[in-house]
Amino acid sequence: QVQLVESGGGWVQPGGSLKLTCAASGGTFSTLTIGWFRQGPGKEREFVATIDWQDRTIFYSDAAKGRFFISRDNGKKMVYLQMNSLKPNDTGVYYCGASSGEAIMKPPPGRYRYWGQGTQVVVSS
Repeated sequence: QVQLVESGGGWVQPGGSLKLTCAASGGTFSTLTIGWFRQGPGKEREFVATIDWQDRTIFYSDAAKGRFFISRDNGKKMVYLQMNSLKPNDTGVYYCGASSGEAIMKPPPGRYRYWGQGTQVVVSS
């Protein structure tokens, strides 16, 4: 069983930056693919970024590409999402998920078995 806890969310003005952290416990974290997803008000959960366990395969959504950067530290059992040049439509609850499968482009949420409780991000002036 893997437990995930997200942190780092908050309020930021457009153009600002935030760094989200996904902390894991239990399971074999170093073999898991980790993904970041977000869910805006009235919207479905959507893919943001994913990274495989070896830190070799990374995919971003079109919306995140060039602005967001995912990384991981297997020793600390953490995955990070650095978000830059934030826009109002980046607002939402950000979740990290863990999967035993390989990282793929635009994965559906159902591919990830374990989820955290989410951290709220609000981008507004």
